[in-house]
Amino acid sequence: QVQLVESGGGLVQAGGSLRLSCAASGLTFSRYGMGWFRQAPGKEREFVSAIGWIGANTRYADSVKGRFTISRDNAKNTVYLQMNSLKPEDTAVYYCAADRSRIPTSDRAEYDYWGQGTQVTVSS
Repeated sequence: QVQLVESGGGLVQAGGSLRLSCAASGLTFSRYGMGWFRQAPGKEREFVSAIGWIGANTRYADSVKGRFTISRDNAKNTVYLQMNSLKPEDTAVYYCAADRSRIPTSDRAEYDYWGQGTQVTVSS
C-alpha cells in the first residue's frame, strides 16, 4: 500500500521559512516523479513544484520561483520543499504527490498517489 506522509507545516510570520518533508512508502521511490501542490480555502488545488526521478529536473510555479526549492533523497524515500520568504498568500494545505513520469509535471491529473496534506499558515 502506497503512503505519502507530509510533515513540517506550521504557523510562521511573513518573511519566514519552513521546510516540508514527504516520506514515501510502498512504491519504488526512485522511479516516481514527485510534486507539491497546495490548496487554499475556497480555491482549487494548484501546482507548486515538481522534481524528476533523480532530481536533475525541477519545475516551479511562477508564484514560488526563487523562493521555494524542491529536492529529494532517494536513499530516504523523501522529498522536501524548502520555502523561504513566505508570504500570507502562501497559506494553504500543502500536498505531496507521486507520478510515474520521469519528467516533472505540473498536471495534477498525472499524479497517481497523494498525501493527506500539511497546513502552512503565514501571518502578516
